[in-house]
Amino acid sequence: MGGGPAGRGLAHRLRHHGVDTTLVDPHPDRAWHATYAAWTDELPNWLSDNAIAAQTDAVQVSARTRHHIARGYTVLDNVALATELDLGGISLVTSAATSVSADRVVCADGSVVQADQIIDCRGALPHDAPYQTAFGIVVDAKDAAAVLDGADTLLMEWASPRRLGAAGSPLPSFLYAVPLADGTVLLEETCLAGHPALSIPELEHRLRVRLGDHEPTALRTEVVNFPLVGASTTPWRDSVFRFGAAGGMKNPTTGYSVATSLACADDVATAIADGADPAAALWPTSARSVHELRIRGLSALLDLSAEQTLDFFDAFFTMPIDAQRSYLSERDNLPGTLEAMGRVVKGVGMRTGMAIARGAATGHSWSDV
Repeated sequence: MGGGPAGRGLAHRLRHHGVDTTLVDPHPDRAWHATYAAWTDELPNWLSDNAIAAQTDAVQVSARTRHHIARGYTVLDNVALATELDLGGISLVTSAATSVSADRVVCADGSVVQADQIIDCRGALPHDAPYQTAFGIVVDAKDAAAVLDGADTLLMEWASPRRLGAAGSPLPSFLYAVPLADGTVLLEETCLAGHPALSIPELEHRLRVRLGDHEPTALRTEVVNFPLVGASTTPWRDSVFRFGAAGGMKNPTTGYSVATSLACADDVATAIADGADPAAALWPTSARSVHELRIRGLSALLDLSAEQTLDFFDAFFTMPIDAQRSYLSERDNLPGTLEAMGRVVKGVGMRTGMAIARGAATGHSWSDV
């Protein structure tokens, strides 16, 4: 159920592994309008270069200081990605699921789908959780040159709320600036995590203050607003198997999920083709532990002040790239995740380190849906 990148990608790989597959989605051919990006080394090797819209060999991050991160970054071409994830040989039910159990789906059009395995890929529905929000404009590349300031991709440029004329919220935000396929650049003011997060009007205001009097002409706009925690914080225990953003594929401290979902699709498809439990294949003990640590990492971020957030990201991006990768991308690397978290706590200074440790140890409770 669900024809977004995760659901469509999983259906495609299930069919590749010889599994008789049905996709339930009211609009399986709808266009995807969000900008999907990933670290290049996160993408599965079965995905061809045709799906790439733009790619850079490095990114830059600016907190208190500027960091050059020599790790490839890719923006996906949504139309080409959907074409790559072709649905040939897959049965389609063009309706919304209204009732779901472990082996049966009832749809809005009255149809009923029964299967040996039901997989919910409909994304994380709105619920009580921290959110990531953003407001962006797409501009001509030449108009974005001054903003990029020599960077091919600006992953994060943090600024204090005071500098951006914030309307009372202490939450910091950063500029995300990435090249797209058509000679344009996305300039996006982003609230990484908030409970509640910054509103879209506040982020639009901050972006305009950041860009100043020479704000480029916007060719179109983009809005981001999604929960950072899936349908539950322990997806391996769900009565109906979930995959994608709803099923714990989203890194709760970054918001990225598409590359992980595509990369994990073969693990799930292979397990089902072999008659094994896909939840067990997707969630070994190490992956469960890393997921729980990432949830605690999100809790720690929520407890930081704007100044402590700058300390955090300076320390994080000062680490060796392998340590960064362990935390950001390796969902079952428990030793690497622990090492990265320890490095950050040691690198931020005593006061901020205590705040991080306190937030991670205390944790937060968010409602499941």
